[in-house]
Amino acid sequence: MDISKSKAAKSQKQSWVQLPDGYLNRTPIFQFIILCLIFPMWGAAASLNDILITQFKTVFTLNDTATAFVQSAFYGGYFLMAIPASVLIKKTSYKLSILVGLLFYIIGCGMFFPASHVATYSMFLAAIFAIAIGLSFLETSCDTYATMFGPKSQANMRLNIANVLIPLGDITGIILGKYLIFGEGGNIADKVKGMTPAQAEAFNQHMLQLTLQPYKYILIVLIIIFIILAVTKMPRAKAFATAENGAQAQEEQPSLSESFHYLIHNKRYMKGVLCQFIYAGMQTTVWSFTIRLALRIDSHISDADASTFMIYSYIAWFFGKLVANWFLKRYSITKVLTWFSLLGTISLIITFAVPSMVAVIAAIATSFFFGPEWPTIYAHTLDQVHEKKHTAMGGAFIVMSLIGGAIVPAIQGRVSDLSGSMQLSFIVPAICFALITIYFWTEHRYELAHPEEVQEH
Repeated sequence: MDISKSKAAKSQKQSWVQLPDGYLNRTPIFQFIILCLIFPMWGAAASLNDILITQFKTVFTLNDTATAFVQSAFYGGYFLMAIPASVLIKKTSYKLSILVGLLFYIIGCGMFFPASHVATYSMFLAAIFAIAIGLSFLETSCDTYATMFGPKSQANMRLNIANVLIPLGDITGIILGKYLIFGEGGNIADKVKGMTPAQAEAFNQHMLQLTLQPYKYILIVLIIIFIILAVTKMPRAKAFATAENGAQAQEEQPSLSESFHYLIHNKRYMKGVLCQFIYAGMQTTVWSFTIRLALRIDSHISDADASTFMIYSYIAWFFGKLVANWFLKRYSITKVLTWFSLLGTISLIITFAVPSMVAVIAAIATSFFFGPEWPTIYAHTLDQVHEKKHTAMGGAFIVMSLIGGAIVPAIQGRVSDLSGSMQLSFIVPAICFALITIYFWTEHRYELAHPEEVQEH
């Protein structure tokens, strides 16, 4: 029996039909909702890092460069585990890879309990790294899975819809951090100044105990999602070969080296990976240092009050996604992203150039222009992988580009330490956004010259 006919026959008992290229004839709504509910979970973990950076700076007496190690541990885990995740997807399924990711996420959250008692910076970094391993599996799986979860023509829109939920996770994470970690009010650094060494040590121990509070609630949600996903039938959404004359065909399984060779020589794909690297670093560094920027500009506000600016940032990000989705339905994605990136660059120029709280407002406004960036860069870059047997590895490379989130914040932290100005250091993400603007402008010009290659519309 022709394998495509066999797959179609099996799908009669389900609401979708698996197509040879891995896409589905329609989107199964219940399964897609389950998939979408995972997206805000990595948003919550990422936003809690911004709270931890502010707290660890005082508790462990760190400079701005050292605090960036939180993001280095976080995105280092992404980088190291993306390829193993893609290999697991190729050999098994997206579902199993997601379950593995959720399991590591659960383990990482659990590690915050002993970390709060051991009270060493390295132990907390280990817990964050474990969470990042799980998130690497989740993003490598979920981002690509979402693009395959229905007709190919709607792949970009599905990923953008799923990504709309990420800001809700970020907002949840920052609120948990604000009220469970910073809930006692005041500025941690100011409180420690008036204490004896013994009192300061006891206070720091108490503050570290508070860090595990948000992760208790996250653990509960993760376990519930894990159980629901485990018992739900999910689409395979992987390309399979067809056979002529009724001969059975085997699913193509390219080796790691074959996929690497194909991808590394795909110039437009590699440009997209570089763009995602720059974007990941830029977004991470802006959000990592917005709280610190507010505290530097206005020394009278508390840590908790400063964290509120991140809530505003994530709300701006959420609405940026909604507005961008409206434009993406009507105009070329490269044109829309060129304008969003250009306006974001202008916001960051204001952030490092205007010496007042206007700078903080501009940093918040920048998040609006972050809205469509990650999912659109991801889908647009993955769309350059024309041989779909390399899709899983292609998605892994894009997720690996999140290592930019470990590198760019460290660069900005170093600029801040050397210049003595947190505000001036925002020139780093401004340069990043300018480079992304150039990328989308050149992509738009390419598509105008080669309209037959445009697949998003």
